[in-house]
Amino acid sequence: MKRQTLTVTLATFNEENNIGKCLFAVKLIADEIIVVDGNSTDNTVKIARKYGAKVIRTTNKANFHINKALANKRARSDWILQLDADELVTPALAGEIRRLLEGKTFGYNRWLSTTRLSVNKFLPLFPSVRQLDHPAAAYWLKRKNYFLGRYLTHGGQYPDPVIRLFQRDRANLPAKDVHEQMVVAGEIGWLAAPLNHFATPQFSRYITRENRYSSLLAQQLLNTGVSINPFSTFLYLFARPTIVFLKLYIRYRGFLDGFPGFVFSLFSGLHFSLAYIKLWQLQLKND
Repeated sequence: MKRQTLTVTLATFNEENNIGKCLFAVKLIADEIIVVDGNSTDNTVKIARKYGAKVIRTTNKANFHINKALANKRARSDWILQLDADELVTPALAGEIRRLLEGKTFGYNRWLSTTRLSVNKFLPLFPSVRQLDHPAAAYWLKRKNYFLGRYLTHGGQYPDPVIRLFQRDRANLPAKDVHEQMVVAGEIGWLAAPLNHFATPQFSRYITRENRYSSLLAQQLLNTGVSINPFSTFLYLFARPTIVFLKLYIRYRGFLDGFPGFVFSLFSGLHFSLAYIKLWQLQLKND
């Protein structure tokens, strides 16, 4: 079987500290690299071109999935691997993708709880799990999130599956929400090796991202007609933050991730409080 081709796509904005490591990790498996850049003011574009990327300059959108979708549309390979600049393809994942392109492996039809998925002796323990004998339309990748000095393994943060590898024209991003997943036409498989995610290695970066995400949620609340009243105030300032914190920290055992697990659980709940306060500001502005 002739090896199929792979395009790696990214949407970037001021990612000079990340994009070099990201592209270095995929340079041996990528036949094409496409970067849609939202008018970065740092060296992002220069570094991307150093790795042979085709760079498309445009505006930086609040919903960066719009630029991701643009990058995917420009791809010309058989397969697309869509990444964020702060994600790192591990050597194990790169090897698994290479074998997929060569037709030597096709992943699994669901994720196993063991980390040694490639060892066939584990398969009989999970009769509902099978190794695929054909390529799926798209694949879930298991993402490991690095937060405040450690990878979070509890609190609902692992495997944090994302659909990032797919056959061209078999999946697309609706680009309506920053947390949406790919819409796939066909079967979705799983790959075994992880994708490392360094979104918030420092708390300052977490706050920057949270400011953007809470603003987007505030706009969504405004668009859906949520009003400022005693009930919604209680819901968004007290009830939802408390429920989310208890769910992540207690039910999903975020406490096992130590202090980073506590901080992540706490601020995941406060996300709704921040968005509600920003909703109040938006309504004041509109009035």
